[in-house]
Amino acid sequence: MFIVRGLIDRLLLVCAIVTGGLVPGFLAQYRQRLGGRLDQARLDLAPWQNIADQFFGGHLHALIAYHLASPVAPIHAEGAVIEQLVHSVQQLRDEMAALHGSLYHQVWYLALHPDPALLRATASAWVPTFGLSGPALLFAVVFAGCAWLIFQTLWSVTSASARRIARRRHRTPTAAAPSSGR
Repeated sequence: MFIVRGLIDRLLLVCAIVTGGLVPGFLAQYRQRLGGRLDQARLDLAPWQNIADQFFGGHLHALIAYHLASPVAPIHAEGAVIEQLVHSVQQLRDEMAALHGSLYHQVWYLALHPDPALLRATASAWVPTFGLSGPALLFAVVFAGCAWLIFQTLWSVTSASARRIARRRHRTPTAAAPSSGR
């Protein structure tokens, strides 16, 4: 059993180092895709900003308020669309800012605030790249260390439980004392 544990242990460690080394590359590609979304949202908002510059002194919110106050349904609907574009640009800017911190901050942010559609899109076009920078290598080692510690803990708990169960099964039941007739 010791040999099997050693093989599993080493295989897990190698896989965890490789996986940890691939995370920085995935994050870079995720950021690029997010940046593309931000650029597109800015392009979509630019004509509205030009109109706001011309007629509302550059105040986009005044243009939105004008559209939302309109009794004409299509113009009112345009106000909601412009407002959504402004909100999207701001949200994408905030996400980009959050993904420009340290590698650990980026991983933490993405774990807590994932965009499922963007994750799927990034994963479908992902080209695996192993990070060779200092922070990327350190992340790979820390990731592997955490995975290895989890494995060691689970193995120890599982094997201790298995030993206890085996001891219970191998105990011979004590024979009941024969009862005397009187």
